[in-house]
Amino acid sequence: MTTTQPTTAPPRERAAPRGTRAVAVLAVALLAALLLRSFVVQTFSIPSASMAPTLEAGERVLVWRVGAQEVRRGDVVVFDGTGTFAPAPPEPATGLARAGAAVGSALGFHPGESDFVKRVVGLPGERITCCDADGRLLVDGEPLDEPYLPPGEAPSAVRFDVEVPPGRLWVMGDHRGDSVDSRSFLGSPGGGTVAVEDVVGRVVAISWPPTELGTVEREADE
Repeated sequence: MTTTQPTTAPPRERAAPRGTRAVAVLAVALLAALLLRSFVVQTFSIPSASMAPTLEAGERVLVWRVGAQEVRRGDVVVFDGTGTFAPAPPEPATGLARAGAAVGSALGFHPGESDFVKRVVGLPGERITCCDADGRLLVDGEPLDEPYLPPGEAPSAVRFDVEVPPGRLWVMGDHRGDSVDSRSFLGSPGGGTVAVEDVVGRVVAISWPPTELGTVEREADE
Protein backbone atom coordinates (compact mmCIF):
# COMPACT_ATOMS: atom_id res chain seq x y z
CA MET A 1 0.00 0.00 0.00
CA THR A 2 1.37 3.37 -1.05
CA THR A 3 1.45 6.11 1.50
CA THR A 4 0.78 9.58 0.15
CA GLN A 5 3.08 12.14 1.68
CA PRO A 6 1.40 15.35 2.74
CA THR A 7 2.11 18.22 0.36
CA THR A 8 3.97 21.06 2.00
CA ALA A 9 2.65 24.44 0.86
CA PRO A 10 5.38 26.86 -0.23
CA PRO A 11 6.02 29.64 2.21
CA ARG A 12 3.89 32.71 1.51
CA GLU A 13 5.68 35.90 0.69
CA ARG A 14 4.99 38.60 3.16
CA ALA A 15 3.60 41.77 1.67
CA ALA A 16 5.70 44.85 2.12
CA PRO A 17 4.42 47.14 4.83
CA ARG A 18 2.13 49.88 3.51
CA GLY A 19 4.55 52.60 4.57
CA THR A 20 7.37 50.95 2.62
CA ARG A 21 5.22 50.79 -0.51
CA ALA A 22 4.35 54.47 -0.17
CA VAL A 23 8.03 55.40 0.13
CA ALA A 24 8.84 53.29 -2.94
CA VAL A 25 6.08 54.95 -4.98
CA LEU A 26 7.28 58.39 -3.89
CA ALA A 27 10.86 57.51 -4.82
CA VAL A 28 9.80 56.34 -8.29
CA ALA A 29 7.71 59.49 -8.81
CA LEU A 30 10.61 61.70 -7.74
CA LEU A 31 13.00 59.82 -10.01
CA ALA A 32 10.58 60.23 -12.92
CA ALA A 33 10.30 63.96 -12.19
CA LEU A 34 14.08 64.32 -12.08
CA LEU A 35 14.50 62.42 -15.36
CA LEU A 36 11.75 64.48 -16.99
CA ARG A 37 13.41 67.64 -15.74
CA SER A 38 16.80 66.57 -17.04
CA PHE A 39 15.76 65.58 -20.54
CA VAL A 40 12.41 67.05 -21.55
CA VAL A 41 10.57 69.69 -19.55
CA GLN A 42 10.92 71.83 -16.46
CA THR A 43 8.53 73.99 -14.49
CA PHE A 44 9.27 77.54 -13.38
CA SER A 45 7.49 80.20 -11.36
CA ILE A 46 7.21 83.71 -12.82
CA PRO A 47 8.60 86.08 -10.16
CA SER A 48 7.69 89.50 -11.57
CA ALA A 49 5.56 91.44 -14.06
CA SER A 50 8.40 91.91 -16.55
CA MET A 51 6.76 89.60 -19.10
CA ALA A 52 3.20 90.87 -18.70
CA PRO A 53 0.75 90.47 -20.28
CA THR A 54 2.20 87.30 -21.84
CA LEU A 55 3.15 85.92 -18.42
CA GLU A 56 1.97 87.33 -15.10
CA ALA A 57 3.73 87.26 -11.72
CA GLY A 58 2.85 84.12 -9.78
CA GLU A 59 2.05 81.98 -12.81
CA ARG A 60 3.84 78.68 -13.32
CA VAL A 61 5.06 77.70 -16.75
CA LEU A 62 6.30 74.61 -18.56
CA VAL A 63 9.65 74.99 -20.26
CA TRP A 64 10.67 72.69 -23.09
CA ARG A 65 14.40 72.10 -23.12
CA VAL A 66 15.93 73.16 -26.45
CA GLY A 67 19.31 73.07 -28.11
CA ALA A 68 21.17 76.21 -29.10
CA GLN A 69 20.30 75.73 -32.78
CA GLU A 70 16.57 75.73 -31.96
CA VAL A 71 16.38 79.22 -30.42
CA ARG A 72 14.83 81.84 -32.67
CA ARG A 73 13.69 85.44 -32.42
CA GLY A 74 10.41 85.87 -30.58
CA ASP A 75 10.88 82.82 -28.35
CA VAL A 76 10.12 83.29 -24.66
CA VAL A 77 13.02 81.54 -22.94
CA VAL A 78 14.28 80.75 -19.47
CA PHE A 79 18.03 81.17 -19.08
CA ASP A 80 20.68 81.05 -16.41
CA GLY A 81 21.76 84.64 -15.82
CA THR A 82 24.77 83.82 -13.64
CA GLY A 83 27.59 86.15 -14.56
CA THR A 84 25.40 88.37 -16.73
CA PHE A 85 22.12 89.22 -14.99
CA ALA A 86 23.08 87.89 -11.54
CA PRO A 87 26.16 87.04 -9.46
CA ALA A 88 27.05 83.42 -8.81
CA PRO A 89 24.87 82.06 -5.97
CA PRO A 90 26.54 80.53 -2.90
CA GLU A 91 26.76 76.74 -2.78
CA PRO A 92 24.40 75.11 -0.23
CA ALA A 93 26.41 74.46 2.92
CA THR A 94 25.38 70.85 3.56
CA GLY A 95 24.54 67.74 1.59
CA LEU A 96 21.03 67.84 2.99
CA ALA A 97 20.57 71.42 1.81
CA ARG A 98 21.79 70.48 -1.67
CA ALA A 99 19.42 67.51 -1.78
CA GLY A 100 16.53 69.75 -0.72
CA ALA A 101 17.43 72.27 -3.41
CA ALA A 102 17.47 69.50 -6.03
CA VAL A 103 14.01 68.28 -4.99
CA GLY A 104 12.63 71.82 -5.01
CA SER A 105 14.10 72.43 -8.44
CA ALA A 106 12.50 69.26 -9.80
CA LEU A 107 9.13 70.45 -8.53
CA GLY A 108 9.54 73.93 -10.03
CA PHE A 109 10.61 75.94 -6.99
CA HIS A 110 13.78 77.91 -7.46
CA PRO A 111 14.55 79.98 -4.36
CA GLY A 112 17.69 82.05 -4.76
CA GLU A 113 18.45 80.76 -8.25
CA SER A 114 19.52 83.00 -11.09
CA ASP A 115 17.02 81.87 -13.72
CA PHE A 116 15.30 84.59 -15.76
CA VAL A 117 12.51 84.57 -18.33
CA LYS A 118 12.66 86.99 -21.26
CA ARG A 119 11.90 87.17 -24.97
CA VAL A 120 14.61 86.73 -27.59
CA VAL A 121 14.81 89.93 -29.63
CA GLY A 122 18.28 89.75 -31.19
CA LEU A 123 20.13 86.72 -32.56
CA PRO A 124 23.90 86.23 -32.93
CA GLY A 125 25.46 88.64 -35.42
CA GLU A 126 22.43 90.94 -35.66
CA ARG A 127 22.45 94.68 -35.01
CA ILE A 128 19.67 95.79 -32.64
CA THR A 129 18.89 99.48 -32.47
CA CYS A 130 16.49 101.67 -30.55
CA CYS A 131 14.76 103.31 -32.16
CA ASP A 132 13.56 104.62 -35.52
CA ALA A 133 11.49 107.79 -36.03
CA ASP A 134 8.33 105.83 -35.24
CA GLY A 135 9.75 104.47 -31.97
CA ARG A 136 10.23 100.90 -33.27
CA LEU A 137 13.21 98.63 -32.65
CA LEU A 138 15.35 97.92 -35.68
CA VAL A 139 16.97 94.59 -36.55
CA ASP A 140 19.72 95.09 -39.12
CA GLY A 141 17.99 98.33 -40.08
CA GLU A 142 14.52 96.82 -40.50
CA PRO A 143 11.66 97.69 -38.09
CA LEU A 144 10.59 94.87 -35.78
CA ASP A 145 6.90 94.11 -35.34
CA GLU A 146 6.17 93.36 -31.67
CA PRO A 147 2.50 92.42 -31.21
CA TYR A 148 3.20 90.98 -27.74
CA LEU A 149 3.85 94.39 -26.15
CA PRO A 150 1.13 95.73 -23.82
CA PRO A 151 -1.18 98.28 -25.47
CA GLY A 152 0.49 101.68 -25.48
CA GLU A 153 3.87 100.29 -24.31
CA ALA A 154 6.90 101.84 -26.02
CA PRO A 155 9.48 99.35 -27.33
CA SER A 156 12.11 101.02 -25.15
CA ALA A 157 12.77 104.25 -23.30
CA VAL A 158 16.48 103.37 -23.31
CA ARG A 159 18.33 104.08 -26.52
CA PHE A 160 20.94 101.58 -27.68
CA ASP A 161 22.77 100.36 -30.74
CA VAL A 162 24.19 96.88 -30.21
CA GLU A 163 25.73 94.22 -32.41
CA VAL A 164 24.99 90.86 -30.82
CA PRO A 165 28.23 88.84 -30.53
CA PRO A 166 28.46 85.30 -31.97
CA GLY A 167 26.89 82.70 -29.70
CA ARG A 168 24.87 85.24 -27.72
CA LEU A 169 21.34 86.68 -27.58
CA TRP A 170 19.73 90.05 -26.90
CA VAL A 171 16.72 89.50 -24.61
CA MET A 172 13.98 91.82 -23.35
CA GLY A 173 10.84 91.60 -21.25
CA ASP A 174 7.47 92.27 -22.88
CA HIS A 175 6.61 94.84 -20.18
CA ARG A 176 9.44 97.13 -21.27
CA GLY A 177 8.75 99.76 -18.61
CA ASP A 178 9.12 97.19 -15.81
CA SER A 179 11.80 94.81 -17.03
CA VAL A 180 15.42 94.27 -16.06
CA ASP A 181 16.83 92.86 -19.29
CA SER A 182 19.71 93.26 -21.75
CA ARG A 183 19.30 97.05 -21.72
CA SER A 184 20.14 97.11 -18.00
CA PHE A 185 23.60 95.60 -18.49
CA LEU A 186 24.95 97.50 -21.47
CA GLY A 187 28.16 98.33 -19.61
CA SER A 188 28.73 94.82 -18.26
CA PRO A 189 30.84 92.05 -19.81
CA GLY A 190 28.92 90.77 -22.82
CA GLY A 191 27.10 94.11 -23.17
CA GLY A 192 23.89 92.73 -21.71
CA THR A 193 23.75 89.74 -24.04
CA VAL A 194 23.21 86.17 -22.86
CA ALA A 195 25.11 83.11 -24.03
CA VAL A 196 22.97 80.77 -26.14
CA GLU A 197 24.35 77.85 -24.12
CA ASP A 198 22.84 79.38 -20.96
CA VAL A 199 19.31 78.98 -22.32
CA VAL A 200 17.48 76.34 -20.29
CA GLY A 201 14.52 76.09 -22.63
CA ARG A 202 11.53 77.69 -24.30
CA VAL A 203 8.31 78.50 -22.43
CA VAL A 204 5.57 76.45 -24.08
CA ALA A 205 2.61 76.65 -21.69
CA ILE A 206 1.12 78.14 -18.54
CA SER A 207 0.35 75.36 -16.05
CA TRP A 208 -0.94 77.42 -13.11
CA PRO A 209 -3.36 78.88 -12.11
CA PRO A 210 -6.12 76.75 -13.68
CA THR A 211 -7.90 79.83 -15.00
CA GLU A 212 -4.87 80.72 -17.13
CA LEU A 213 -4.00 77.29 -18.55
CA GLY A 214 -2.86 77.55 -22.15
CA THR A 215 0.01 77.43 -24.58
CA VAL A 216 2.57 80.15 -25.25
CA GLU A 217 2.75 80.29 -29.00
CA ARG A 218 5.93 80.98 -30.95
CA GLU A 219 6.04 84.02 -33.17
CA ALA A 220 5.69 83.26 -36.87
CA ASP A 221 8.90 82.94 -38.88
CA GLU A 222 9.88 86.17 -40.55
